[in-house]
Amino acid sequence: MALDLLAAAAADAPSGLLPARDQMALSLGWHIVLACFGVAFPSMIFVMHWLGLRGNTTALELAKRWSKVSAVLFAIGAVSGTVLSFEMGLLWPGLMGKFGDVLGLPFAFEGLAFFVEAIFMGIYLYGWGRLPARIHLFTLVPMAVAGVVGTFCVLAVNAWMNNPAGFRLDGVGPDARVVDVHPWAAMFNDGVYLMFAHMWVAAFVVVGFTVSGVYAVGMLRGRRDTHHRLGFMVPFVFATIFALVQPLVGHVLGLRLADTQPAKLAAFELATTTEEAPAPLKIGGWLGSDGKVHGDLEIPALGSLIARNSFDKPVPGLDTVPEADRPPVNMTRWSFQLMVAFGSLLAAAVAGYWLLRWRRFPVLGGRDLLEKRWFLRFMALSGPLAILTMELGWIATEVGRQPWIVYGIMRTEEAATDNPWLWFSLGGVALLYAGLTAAAYVVLRGMSRRWREGETDLPSPYGPAHLDDATAAH
Repeated sequence: MALDLLAAAAADAPSGLLPARDQMALSLGWHIVLACFGVAFPSMIFVMHWLGLRGNTTALELAKRWSKVSAVLFAIGAVSGTVLSFEMGLLWPGLMGKFGDVLGLPFAFEGLAFFVEAIFMGIYLYGWGRLPARIHLFTLVPMAVAGVVGTFCVLAVNAWMNNPAGFRLDGVGPDARVVDVHPWAAMFNDGVYLMFAHMWVAAFVVVGFTVSGVYAVGMLRGRRDTHHRLGFMVPFVFATIFALVQPLVGHVLGLRLADTQPAKLAAFELATTTEEAPAPLKIGGWLGSDGKVHGDLEIPALGSLIARNSFDKPVPGLDTVPEADRPPVNMTRWSFQLMVAFGSLLAAAVAGYWLLRWRRFPVLGGRDLLEKRWFLRFMALSGPLAILTMELGWIATEVGRQPWIVYGIMRTEEAATDNPWLWFSLGGVALLYAGLTAAAYVVLRGMSRRWREGETDLPSPYGPAHLDDATAAH
């Protein structure tokens, strides 16, 4: 933030730079949580619906309820997604003006994916009691695929900003023209597959822990029936699988940084020089104003193994990067370290749960942690913790890319609008998201209350609790 303030205060920085950054951070940080539900929730509903067709009436009822929750979240996400689509051009005209032809393809496909997802969500919601059972179940498949495709398209744009490809610059400096545009090469750039995999896995971690956490709260309040146990267990299984896979995906993704973004890797590892080989792993610590690292705990040689997959390769240091091209080191570093710490905690928690359930394990003897209030309390917090972990990952990725909006080609200040009125836009967007958050809370709490009161078939996700005869007839 201090670096942002300095940049905004500089004479050559656009007046809209800081509010544009803050508004984009707010919009993306808020919308991405809803995007996770669009990616992961249909798969969980599919499993629950499939269990219902195999004779589990509780599972079928849960699938119906979850589909209505999904509809509410989708509707709110459509609003925030629309805001984002306008922000790209309004906040960053320098980027879209120069590279719009390069980035147009993934944005077009993302729009198509959104419409497909909306269409099949409507079919699925309307299909209860109207479609043959298996056809109704499989309407979830295109909805899930569309959510994944839309996310891939958005990640393709972000991956391109980190790994620019699919064009050539004619000339040098700000006046260079973009020529020889190849949109497919830009969309399927070198970084897109691993970045998408990391985000795709994160979506299941977030949704799995968030949904299971809702049912953990119910069990803490004494509702330990089949409904709550099944509602907890299905998303928890998803959370388990993806939380254990995520460290491996993140490790493989991080191995690219030494070659593609050494400044970001140096900030992640708090490496001030490139001299140490093998490099130690630094835990904690910060970079002081004197250019030295303070307060860290070093583990010899482990830094090279984790960052370079080697026992002797050094970690590129900040001394290899011009000072003007370095990211905000401490913010990048701590976002990365906390992401790793919280992600590891979630992975350890699910591994411990299944280890204790393994009754053949002679030492631990096998215990059901769902009977332990401390575990349920942890699970109630696991959803917010998973969301925080994902947000920290994005902060590390995006702040670590600075000062570039297109890595190595265009600086962020070159892309921002020179409009001081953006502070009012930022305030309006903040109010909009606050209103959407409140609306989501009120609607979802109302639905939950009515379900607890025994109303099993709500007329709509937002309908009134009771309709009198005259209103119903009308």
